[in-house]
Amino acid sequence: MEFCPECGSMLLPTGDNELKCSCGYTKELSKEGYDIKEKIKENDNVIEKGEDVNTLPTTKAVCPECGHTEASWWLQQTRSADEAETRFFKCLDCGHTWREYD
Repeated sequence: MEFCPECGSMLLPTGDNELKCSCGYTKELSKEGYDIKEKIKENDNVIEKGEDVNTLPTTKAVCPECGHTEASWWLQQTRSADEAETRFFKCLDCGHTWREYD
């Protein structure tokens, strides 16, 4: 598997003896070193995770910076194990991160 040197996405075979990226970068394949074991159809979905993809759950919470009412959240153990986790929130509008303790 190879990745694009320009954007970091996965390079996919085009069938024209080259690898192509979604950003437009192409690389010609050499005859040695590549073995394609599975054909990828053009209409197959390839999920690429980047910095702008939110995979966290969301909840209603008011952002202290911009007042937006929806935020992503996660729990993290920041104190000793016998104390409750800390809830972190990240505003879906401005990206501000804040925490709440129990």
